[in-house]
Amino acid sequence: MNSPITGTAAGVPFTALPPAEDGPAPLIVTWHMLDAPRSDAAFAAALPMNDLPAWRVHLGMPMCGARMVDGSMDAGLELIREDVLMSALHPFVRQAAEEFPAALESIRAQLPVDDGPIGVLGGSLGGAVALRILADTDVPVFAGAVVNAAIRIRSVVDLFPGDYPYDAESEKVADSLDFVAKADTIAGRAPLLVVSGELDHPALRADASDLVNALGKRSELLPIPGLAHPLADEPGIEPAPQLPPASEVDAGLTAWFRRHLAKAS
Repeated sequence: MNSPITGTAAGVPFTALPPAEDGPAPLIVTWHMLDAPRSDAAFAAALPMNDLPAWRVHLGMPMCGARMVDGSMDAGLELIREDVLMSALHPFVRQAAEEFPAALESIRAQLPVDDGPIGVLGGSLGGAVALRILADTDVPVFAGAVVNAAIRIRSVVDLFPGDYPYDAESEKVADSLDFVAKADTIAGRAPLLVVSGELDHPALRADASDLVNALGKRSELLPIPGLAHPLADEPGIEPAPQLPPASEVDAGLTAWFRRHLAKAS
């Protein structure tokens, strides 16, 4: 197995896992969770998809991993306390999506990836980024997958204490991050695997089911017994041994992307 490659792509930190064979290969891009694993390196260790004949490039989310402020998540937690939607969740998703085109161009310049459609994968809030790439951009994608994803941002907001004080602006933002409402667009872009831990938050599990139902034949739901919301143990910043439920997720993702890589080629 080849060693991970670390670097930056247009300012975005990444951990890249090369395929076993040399030469140009397809590209799968991922965005990690804010729960554990909460860095690109830790997400790569949790879901390496080592048997895929493709590059897996795990991008760092804003204010996480190499972009933590003063080496901790404290600054990000303060934004959550300030305004969970408008100071934290929405800006993180928006920044990750907006910086992706330049990061993709830089990845293609640095690594021997082919110039065909890519795969996209996101966990939790990173799932919202992957879904936004599908719903709101024209980047060619051969297949997508999300794991315990933020499919409706209102469901994520509801996980935090207190009643969120929505106003006209935050209602508009929440609507823009409701990907069940964008299912027709997503279904027209690429097939999507929706992985849902059977111990994940009930609202997120319900959203996963709703998205699959709305997508129809272009989607599959993969329930994972024993999986709660995180994919790794705390603190989830450094790479750690793969947990058994994450191994099941990894196997499901590998089979899904392998199937659609074959169709794409």
